[in-house]
Amino acid sequence: MPVTHKTLVKSKQGSNAQSQQKPLAAKTAKVVSKKKDEDDGTEIGEGGDEWMHGKTLIKPPDQLDLTEAELKEEFTRILTANNPHAPQNIVRYSFKERSYKPISSVDQLAVHFFLEGNLLHRDSDEARRQKAKQGLPDEKATVVTETEDEKLETPLQAAGGEEAGDVEEGGGEDGAHSVDSKTGKKEQKLTNQFNFSERASQTLNNPLRERGCQTEPPPRASFSATANQWEIYDVYLEEMQKQEKNKEKAKAVPKKEDDKGKKKLTLVETQSDDLTKVAKVAKIIERMVNQNTFDDIAQDFRYFEDASDEFREQEGTLLPLWKFQYDQAKRLSVTALCWNQSYKDLFAVGLGSYDFTKQGRGMLVFYSLKNSTYPEYNYPTTSGILCLDIHPDRPYLVAVGFYDGCVAVYNLKEERPEPVYKSSSKSGKHTDPVWQVRWQKDDMDNHQNFFSVSSDGRVVSWTLVKSELVFTDIIKLSLVGAVSEGPEGVPPPTMACGTSFDFHKQINYLFLVGTEEGKIHKCSKAYSSQFLETYDAHNMAVDAVKWNQFHPKVFISCSSDWTVKIWDHTIRTPVFIFDLNAAVGDVAWSPYSSTVFAAVTADGKVHVFDLGINKYEAICQQPVVAKKKTKLTHIEFNPVYPIIIVGDDRGYVTSLKLSPNLRSKPKWGRKKLDIQFSGIHYYPPSFLFLRKTG
Repeated sequence: MPVTHKTLVKSKQGSNAQSQQKPLAAKTAKVVSKKKDEDDGTEIGEGGDEWMHGKTLIKPPDQLDLTEAELKEEFTRILTANNPHAPQNIVRYSFKERSYKPISSVDQLAVHFFLEGNLLHRDSDEARRQKAKQGLPDEKATVVTETEDEKLETPLQAAGGEEAGDVEEGGGEDGAHSVDSKTGKKEQKLTNQFNFSERASQTLNNPLRERGCQTEPPPRASFSATANQWEIYDVYLEEMQKQEKNKEKAKAVPKKEDDKGKKKLTLVETQSDDLTKVAKVAKIIERMVNQNTFDDIAQDFRYFEDASDEFREQEGTLLPLWKFQYDQAKRLSVTALCWNQSYKDLFAVGLGSYDFTKQGRGMLVFYSLKNSTYPEYNYPTTSGILCLDIHPDRPYLVAVGFYDGCVAVYNLKEERPEPVYKSSSKSGKHTDPVWQVRWQKDDMDNHQNFFSVSSDGRVVSWTLVKSELVFTDIIKLSLVGAVSEGPEGVPPPTMACGTSFDFHKQINYLFLVGTEEGKIHKCSKAYSSQFLETYDAHNMAVDAVKWNQFHPKVFISCSSDWTVKIWDHTIRTPVFIFDLNAAVGDVAWSPYSSTVFAAVTADGKVHVFDLGINKYEAICQQPVVAKKKTKLTHIEFNPVYPIIIVGDDRGYVTSLKLSPNLRSKPKWGRKKLDIQFSGIHYYPPSFLFLRKTG
């Protein structure tokens, strides 16, 4: 802020002019007084008082004689809050970069004066010692023997005439001494010269606010009438006659009344049908309004293609589309995602929590790409949902696994919030959270069935029989190679915790199970006592394991140990290992290419790989969340459209469109990956890496 010293220049000009005007010879006192009065702008006579005279300006001996140009010159100074004595070359060691780095921000605070005050109670020992050192009398030591009249007279007489007058004139605040009315003695009081008050003793009073609303007054009408006994008697007679007529009608025509009741029922039914028709029309209108509102997103979803992919070296991008959120599902995490195979624009979202200290309610929500503002169906649950799966042939059946160990089946055709099937403690429910459910083909009796895996180490098959769930234990997971510590060499129960599983796309009896210990077991429905193969996959829990739907030997796994691994189930070591520098929440194969897969990490990024293009790095690595602390939990590819959906731990589901480089199909077709020609298995170029390494 520039500061000019105009006042300083003016004062210098005035003093220099006065010094030049003064004569060298001494003059009389009258002339001097007149000149002083003229300079001050007042006229005072000879007999004026001394305090009325103006002040004389005395020129110091070392004052410089400046010219007019020098006096008119202005000097500009800028005041800053920087401390000139603060050091500017402080360095500290950076463990991240492993070198000393200078500190950009230096503390500019300079303390000129600091004083700590203290308060003592006047009855404490320390206060008495200080009073004794200062020679002040102790209040408790004095003995009152005077009357009330003498108490007021004694201090005034003892103080003397001048002191008494001072006390009367000065009052309690300005006077140096005050008289206590009870003890009759003189107390020394220190005056407050600075008008200081402690901030801690000042209370903040919030201003009162008035809130009011203005409404239209209700309509009023004045009614007045006089009632006598005759009018009251007539009203009672009319009421009795009406009741008698109603009784006669009821006795005479009972069938007609039944017909009226039927007519009423039919009217109610027709009204309910009308309401459903209105609701359907309202849903269509709501979709039209949302399509107009988000028309730019709909245009991008249908027509936009990233033209910059032509100039990139086989790299792509993700275009954000709709964002799905339900207000009643706040503070819940997305724990499961699944597309409907019959209705390609409909997907299900499971909401719950992965934090065992924050377990509570959950919700099953169905969204459609035609309406991103409100879900199509929503089912609140008492326990958090951890997994779900939609039946591939019956799109209205949804299997759900809960945190409390229950499994349930919802039927979208029935308009009720409760599931049509649900397990209980009597029907063999899990004792730990259910981490994965998968529908299977109907059994020999044409009953629908699905499988579930839980932390209690059980893989259970559930069959829908009439109105109940019938369970069958397929296999119980155990820790392979556990040390026996029981008596006489009897091994203790060492159950493994299952976290994920997936069934082979072509071999019905073959499936994989991932455990919390980081191992993957290859199992069969026919063998319930042993594993076909065990893979030492990860150092932490296996979050997801999925078979490739094109190649019968390949499956993929991910874990919180930052890695994604691709396996050939005939080899016990992984074929590919990818380190993503963050905990991997989920991984998914693409439905259009056997070499493309995507993974989501806890740092909010989506990684898309194409092994036919680059076997070492992702061809797309893009953050898709706004806040840094948001973790991505699940990802799913749409079976038809070139989009993916991503869920996070804040309850949001984001849809993203793949650029052309990320959805390029292989040249050898979509599903013909293993071709048998003249007795030799031939692999297309997209899977030559498996043949070379395997």
